[in-house]
Amino acid sequence: MKLRFVLIAIAVLLALAPRAYPQQAPSSSGVGPGANGSAPIVAGSAETGSAETVGLSPTYRSVTLGMGMDEVKAALLADPIFGYRGDRDVSLLPTMNRTLIETAGYSFIKRSWFQFRDDSLYIMTFSLDPALVDYYSIYKGLVSKYGEPTSLDPHKATWADSSVTLTLERPLTVKYVDTAAFAEIMDSSGAARAASDILREDFVNGF
Repeated sequence: MKLRFVLIAIAVLLALAPRAYPQQAPSSSGVGPGANGSAPIVAGSAETGSAETVGLSPTYRSVTLGMGMDEVKAALLADPIFGYRGDRDVSLLPTMNRTLIETAGYSFIKRSWFQFRDDSLYIMTFSLDPALVDYYSIYKGLVSKYGEPTSLDPHKATWADSSVTLTLERPLTVKYVDTAAFAEIMDSSGAARAASDILREDFVNGF
């Protein structure tokens, strides 16, 4: 009887004692419940923003906008794709401080033009051979590198930033322009036209 009472007492104590639960092992993926039972937090799930945009390049092969004429001549002589023949390919434009190098091309380039102002290259133009490459292939490559064009119409696609304006023109011409230098030329030519208009008005009013 005494033994039976002891066994009942032990059973009651065991029933009232707190149960020990096994500790949850950490997830091998590093994903688990947050503090206070909050939803899981996935490492690296936050967006970091869009991919960084590549700036427009002022360079084609070894020629870069802003180079001096002697530098461009040396680069063209070293690269046979341009077919540069020396100073016979150089001409003076009928405007102040403007010079042009025009060369026949080989392979994908049919012809190239390099325009200088005050001995600084500010425009380079490449006419491509449509028998070897097509407009859409060049367009697709430029979009892949620089993103969607700044402006687009049936005649040309344009990519532009504060340094370079790059255009792909139909039927198949690629043009690099020094944005700041070209704007300066446009401003000065506009001022020249305005002065010419004033002189013309003065002449007309003289009668």
